[in-house]
Amino acid sequence: MRVFHCSNCQQLVFFENSVCIKCGHTLAFLPDVGVMSSLEMGDEGWKSPRSQTLYRLCENYTKENICNWAVQAADPNPLCISCRLTQVIPDITTHRQAWHRLEVAKRRLLYSLMDLGCPVEERSGDPPRGLSFQFLEESESQEATPVLTGHSDGVITVNIAEADEVERERRRCELHESYRTLLGHFRHEIGHYYWDRLIRDGARIDAFRESFGDERRNYNEALQQHYGGGPPEDWQQRFVSAYASSHPWEDWAESWAHYLHMTDTLEIATDCGLSLRPRRPDEPKLDPVRRPHRAQSFDNLIENWFSLTYVLNNLSRGLGLPDSYPFVLSSPAIEKLRFVHETIEATD
Repeated sequence: MRVFHCSNCQQLVFFENSVCIKCGHTLAFLPDVGVMSSLEMGDEGWKSPRSQTLYRLCENYTKENICNWAVQAADPNPLCISCRLTQVIPDITTHRQAWHRLEVAKRRLLYSLMDLGCPVEERSGDPPRGLSFQFLEESESQEATPVLTGHSDGVITVNIAEADEVERERRRCELHESYRTLLGHFRHEIGHYYWDRLIRDGARIDAFRESFGDERRNYNEALQQHYGGGPPEDWQQRFVSAYASSHPWEDWAESWAHYLHMTDTLEIATDCGLSLRPRRPDEPKLDPVRRPHRAQSFDNLIENWFSLTYVLNNLSRGLGLPDSYPFVLSSPAIEKLRFVHETIEATD
């Protein structure tokens, strides 16, 4: 994620803002040019100093105050490219806040995907490879099927209970997880989607199996074994998380999500101008890289990442909080992240 400024008054603004608090201009994210911008209403539509294109605001912006993205005026779809991917929303009379939180996390996910050059197509326009989201509420009926957050053939389902911070923390503790966030769910599930698109029928499948294992292993049995007996004792020496040890598909999805954590956090850190210039040569250093995920090499990216997490965790401890980055990356886990990096770099 980059640092953004109001294009009218240059006030610092954030990706989630819809109004500049300094000059009062309407703000919107312009996905076609990848920037937040102030907008001026003209005779034919909204105008931005960042683009020659005419825009209108997403219908979920004007009617629901849920979105802050713009749509090109020539586009007949009333929804922005993020909102149109959501096929099912919760009952907004009782779950408006949950819907808002889910859409905020999804927009940040899509920003990263577009910035990385990953293909994103609507399911309505490209059904065999298209993407869609369903935000579902669990029924209180004992006979009802539980809503599981997951992915199936391009459809990503998220249980809206995950948007409740108290409930999500309860589940995190129950499952003995060190990390559980809405954005993390989106990044993990989209990893399954891209395994189908980029790995399953492609030239990298053999390399995938060499690094992650054979995904043809029975998936349901693997999950039952994981939840019944727990992860192997040495999982930290081979995987990015305990859940990654359950099956090669989950190992890939956890590694994919982790890579998005890294690139998004590194980009905002370096775009803020953060650098580390230690007094001793054996301490972590960080050189600002404008586009950290497109650095000279994966080795450069991971070196910067280790330096940044050193700072993040020390700052958190200074505030009396748990580590912001509760992970330890082993050499095999790093090589899996390298595989994700190379897969994305090879994406057309």
